[in-house]
Amino acid sequence: MTDHILIERRGAVQIIRMVRPDKKNALTHAMYAKMSAALAEGDADPAVRVHVFLGVPGAFSAGNDLADFLVIATGGEGGNEVWDFLMALAKAEKPMVSGVDGIAVGIGTTLNLHCDLTFATPRTLFRTPFVDLGLVPEAGSSLLAPRILGRQGAFALLGLGEGLSAERAKAAGLIYEVVAEDALESAVLAAANEIAAKPPEALKIARDLMRGSRDELVARIKVESEHFRERLKSDEARAALTAFMTRKK
Repeated sequence: MTDHILIERRGAVQIIRMVRPDKKNALTHAMYAKMSAALAEGDADPAVRVHVFLGVPGAFSAGNDLADFLVIATGGEGGNEVWDFLMALAKAEKPMVSGVDGIAVGIGTTLNLHCDLTFATPRTLFRTPFVDLGLVPEAGSSLLAPRILGRQGAFALLGLGEGLSAERAKAAGLIYEVVAEDALESAVLAAANEIAAKPPEALKIARDLMRGSRDELVARIKVESEHFRERLKSDEARAALTAFMTRKK
């Protein structure tokens, strides 16, 4: 499963690439764990100045693997790897850049709320169908999305589960730029290399000033995770997840 996350270093840029195309990059516990480790190792390595997240053509990520959620919903245990990754995102010390193409569901959307620059292709659709699955927002999105999209825009995304096209996401401030599919990776890496060339200490201070204290974000992720765990074991979520998995078969 860890082969579904490829870690590559190109100069001062660390690339974290999700590669599970047959499942549209749905994330398993092992995939979350490998990404968390990569962020920690990159932050600790002075040679790394930027983290980059990429997916595969047509799929950034379909979100959490719902089979894992269903295990918990039906009485199983697990899921700590998910929350560890969300905390790693919130606490990452170095800039993060993402390149999104196509499917961006759940964490495939909320991951980008933590990025300093996000590029997306015209065919990208950002969606967070948490409530439709009997669940609640995660990754601090209940705090970050209203700040970026406004309360009503955030409600449409997180409550209604309404999809946001790349153009609408750019207009709303969720992403930085819309680029052609064949130019996505080059645009992302060009931006990452530009960031990596900046004086690192000055850039860190500037980034920290823009982001503000992490305490509120970390606290919100903890509250969200408590609700999320409770909801996963609810009759509502179990029924919704079972119905979704049945439709897929």
